[in-house]
Amino acid sequence: MKSENFSEIRTERLVLRPLGVKYLQTTHIYASDYENTKYMYYLPNDRLEDTLAFLQKAEQEWEKEDPTFFEFAICINDKHIGAVSLYLDDGRCSGELGWIIYKPYWNQGIATEAARAVINFAVEELGVNRFTARCDSENIGSYKVMEKIGMKRTEVYGGRKNKSSSEERIEFKYEMIYE
Repeated sequence: MKSENFSEIRTERLVLRPLGVKYLQTTHIYASDYENTKYMYYLPNDRLEDTLAFLQKAEQEWEKEDPTFFEFAICINDKHIGAVSLYLDDGRCSGELGWIIYKPYWNQGIATEAARAVINFAVEELGVNRFTARCDSENIGSYKVMEKIGMKRTEVYGGRKNKSSSEERIEFKYEMIYE
């Protein structure tokens, strides 16, 4: 599934494209914003170099014959406003979903639409039928997306450490089997 063999996923409003360094400036806008990232493991990125390193890794993965993860730029009206991802397990039959939307675009159903599109891609192109997602227990928007796409909460546990917080947090895990 090299990137030259894949161009984009289209939905009613969105275009999902391989995420890479050409999206450095727009990615760093939301990846460095504390309010936008306060519930996330690996963000915020204080330095542009950190965002660049992540994007280089994502771009290199797209170049592999069989990528183990897929990072998609979410574009609406040709404007990059977030990302949605799928990380495959070792057997390539299960994938963990994730997303981030720049805050001016919150509460518009964009994450839900993008996640559904990636699920369809995973089922149709990769043969994946089991999906998981995790979030901080206070990230209401994220777990509402999980519920809207048909996922069920299966675990609640402590020990989550978000990059922007020194306190231990509670994490929710959601799962679904696509049939």
